[in-house]
Amino acid sequence: MQAFGNVATAPVRKETKATGKGYFEFRMCESQRGADSDPTWYSVRVMRDADLGLVKGDFVKVTGKLKTDFYLSREGKPTGTLLVIAFEAMKIAKPTAAPVAAVETAQES
Repeated sequence: MQAFGNVATAPVRKETKATGKGYFEFRMCESQRGADSDPTWYSVRVMRDADLGLVKGDFVKVTGKLKTDFYLSREGKPTGTLLVIAFEAMKIAKPTAAPVAAVETAQES
């Protein structure tokens, strides 16, 4: 699966309990164009031990396998999250709109 969204938490390096291999984990918010009153939240686990170069607020493309991760909350209630086991998480540039004056000048030519 591929998801596009904003990094919502700073990526944190962690290690697997079984093998001790490093990976990075962060939260991501995916929303549609325009006002989206119900965005989709993911936990993203990038299974490589190299600095991703991502910071909170970056717009990213994440590619990987979607899973559900169930656990008990701090209050002891069952809950869960959407988890992306990712092999790629890369920063991409959001398309920017041309300034209105530049568009008008180009149309007059």
